Amino acid sequence: MEGGRWTGDLVRLSPASLPTTSEHSLPGPLEKSDSQTGEEDESQNSMKPHVNLWGETKKLRIQQKSHKGEKLFECTACGKSFSESGNLRIHQRTHTGEKPFECIECGKSFTRNDTLRIHQQTHTGEKPFICVECGKSFSTSWKLRIHQRTHTGEKPFKCIECEKSFNESQTLRVHQRTHTGEKPFKCVECGKSFSTSGKLRIHQRTHTGEKPFKCIECEKSFNESQTLRVHQRTHTGEKPFKCVECGKSFSTSWKLRIHQRTHTGEKPFECIECGKSFSTSGKLRIHQRTHTGEKPFKCIECEKSFNESQTLRVHQRTHTGEKPFRCIECGKSFSISRALRIHQQTHTGEKPFRCIECGKSFTRNDTLRIHQQTHTGEKPFICVECGKSFSTSGKLRIHQQTHTGEKPFKCIECGKSFSTSGKLRIHQQTHTGEKPFKCIECGKSFSDSGSLRRHQQTHTGEKPFQCMECGKSCHQNAALRIHQRTHTGEKPFRCIECGKSFSISGALRRHQRTHTGEKPFQCMECEKSFSTTGELRIHQRTHTGEKPFQCMECGKSFSTSGSLRIHQRTHTGEKPFQCMECGKSFSTSGSLRIHQQTHTGEKPFKCIECGKSFSDSGSLRRHQQTHTGEKPLKCIECGKSYSHYGAFRRHQRTHTGGKSQIL
Repeated sequence: MEGGRWTGDLVRLSPASLPTTSEHSLPGPLEKSDSQTGEEDESQNSMKPHVNLWGETKKLRIQQKSHKGEKLFECTACGKSFSESGNLRIHQRTHTGEKPFECIECGKSFTRNDTLRIHQQTHTGEKPFICVECGKSFSTSWKLRIHQRTHTGEKPFKCIECEKSFNESQTLRVHQRTHTGEKPFKCVECGKSFSTSGKLRIHQRTHTGEKPFKCIECEKSFNESQTLRVHQRTHTGEKPFKCVECGKSFSTSWKLRIHQRTHTGEKPFECIECGKSFSTSGKLRIHQRTHTGEKPFKCIECEKSFNESQTLRVHQRTHTGEKPFRCIECGKSFSISRALRIHQQTHTGEKPFRCIECGKSFTRNDTLRIHQQTHTGEKPFICVECGKSFSTSGKLRIHQQTHTGEKPFKCIECGKSFSTSGKLRIHQQTHTGEKPFKCIECGKSFSDSGSLRRHQQTHTGEKPFQCMECGKSCHQNAALRIHQRTHTGEKPFRCIECGKSFSISGALRRHQRTHTGEKPFQCMECEKSFSTTGELRIHQRTHTGEKPFQCMECGKSFSTSGSLRIHQRTHTGEKPFQCMECGKSFSTSGSLRIHQQTHTGEKPFKCIECGKSFSDSGSLRRHQQTHTGEKPLKCIECGKSYSHYGAFRRHQRTHTGGKSQIL
């Protein structure tokens, strides 16, 4: 009705649709007024008695509809229905953007007066509603009621689709949209839709850059209050959410929920492409990008793209050098919180993740998962270039760099590039001399945790990885894989210069230096350079006299473990390397290779001075000394020098009566 209380947006009842009046439906005076309608003129019909009748009838009609669960007032913009006209008017403001209630303190506007009143309490700090259980205060009674359900465990709002229960109706409504797919809140900037108005508001701040929530401790700003509250716990150390299974505490409820799935094994989020399931929706979204190839997060420094924002943030720290996570025990800083947590376990010795197959414990859950694949043999990550399979996505990515040649991690000291950040970090320690990983048995220090673990096995004698072919055991899974290639003959690493293939990538890299002549590892004592760190370490022992590898049979010591193994074969008589041509056996692979050249006639080592060729590198080196006149072996007794070990040792016996001494 024109000029009436309802607008055109309301679905209005026609007179014909009014309920039939009776002595039970309307009060006496109204019945009398109704009986006089034939005697009154048209102007009288519009007077107060008629209006009262309409008003009372409207109230009755609304009441009857509400009993039936009907919603009388419909929004013409989106079709949503409401049981009261006031609720419809408030709803229409979500379409018009009207916010008539303004805060006089900060100028912020709201669609409803009660929302304004609640907001004003953020200025006054007023929280008049106190929980009798824990003493926590709230600004509204309904926030207190919802909070009390955390004590009682009450979840009165149940989803009829999946029977999941919630402690507040709003959370249920938002949850139901996961079934319907409804996202009614749309961003006018980019068109992205959201299931709640709160998510839309937070998203809009990515366009405006607004971060209205500031930490008073460190002045860091956030775009939502919840993120600020969680951040503040990094200062207070508060972890109010505790797992009833294992007692572990968390700073947020959602971290607790995700953690609980490690106990239940629940993975409710399934990929429709490959059927793989995940414990969180975030992990599913990141996984789906492996199918789409989407990498929406781009570094403005180097333009490298990433499939998740967290990976981008961590990457950006390689440019800024930022390491915000500091160990309170030793002061060491880390660029990611997980690296700090793992590091802290080196102080506590904690290994909370245990393999149910073999009982081995690990400091990290992902390390446990990788270990479990040694039992299952699972290798789900396949290289599209060569078809090779890997147990982890990280190993696949590193492998793919053998095809692309990509080495994205560069040392700022010497310019050398590496395929992984881990290799770069280990390399940087050659500049700093840092060896932060110390063996508690013997005090020896190492530059990386892997080297420490391998060293510790020399104390424990542990060799957990066994070859199914010959029964040989190895310290590491990687060493086992390399060993297995002696059975399969597999040599997957090929030199693009000469076509020679190798069973391990390290052997290929060392070989490639025979083409390039590169000798990047220099001795600080005599400035002699070497193509590998192993050769440098062995050489350094000629200065220190160190011979750390001792034979348990005769007590003789050696500077390398390889020399010790070869020597031990003089006691055991073992000759494990057999010639396929004539069946002759040898104690070392080098002796076998040299022997095989008697069958092939191959002499791959050529003197660049005279062109003469040799079957092994040792013979070439000895020959080259005839050109250079070099006699590197000097007798400390008389100063006489020799070019060959044989002649040198024979000479020394004239002084020692059988014991050799090398300068």
